[in-house]
Amino acid sequence: MIEARGVGRRFRRHWALRECTLEVPTGRTVGLVGPNGAGKSTLLHLVVGLLRPSAGELRVSGPEPGRPPRIGFVGQDAPVHRSLTVAEHLVLGARLNTGWEAGWARRRTDELGLDPGRRAGRLSGGQRAQLALTLALAKRPDLLVLDEPVAALDPLARQEFLDRLAQARAEFGPTVLLSSHLISDLARDCDHLVVLGRGRVRVAGPLEELLRGSSGGLEELVLAHLAQDRDDTEERS
Repeated sequence: MIEARGVGRRFRRHWALRECTLEVPTGRTVGLVGPNGAGKSTLLHLVVGLLRPSAGELRVSGPEPGRPPRIGFVGQDAPVHRSLTVAEHLVLGARLNTGWEAGWARRRTDELGLDPGRRAGRLSGGQRAQLALTLALAKRPDLLVLDEPVAALDPLARQEFLDRLAQARAEFGPTVLLSSHLISDLARDCDHLVVLGRGRVRVAGPLEELLRGSSGGLEELVLAHLAQDRDDTEERS
């Protein structure tokens, strides 16, 4: 689904991402983890087409030859139009996306208890996140990209968001790329892992294989690679 070869992104003199090489197989749920400033959001923005690489090549393939992949994206803080109602968001989604599942989107907002006439700015943080996820899923994406969508949510809202995401995956199976600081969330749902540190890929691959070579769990695996990244940087300085 995703293939990156030597991808880099520079902002003026600063490289936010360098020499990024990885592959993401179709149908996987990929956890993307790393400290602040590691390049996670930059990589996600490259994947969804909001940025262009400064170096290297990045390709996102669709399931059918000749058809561009449909990509759903939920950015940080679950961005929605605060002045629009829930119903108006669904109308906008239908106008902007081919293959929009209008009936599914209405059923999902009803199941979530979202008042169609309520403005998004008056929803709770968890409700806005669920609305943003509904908009991303109703286009039936081949690839669903989530940039720390639950970081600002309380534990109950976070759990409900992840439960709904798991239901959607079981229903129509998009490839999912999920960035999160919460390793417990990644351990729960992901079967593939990418660890970024200081703008570079530190490790990437199927989670089961990576854990097989580790004496501890997922958290120990991630921390070990980030600690190695820090030690390598100190040796070069």
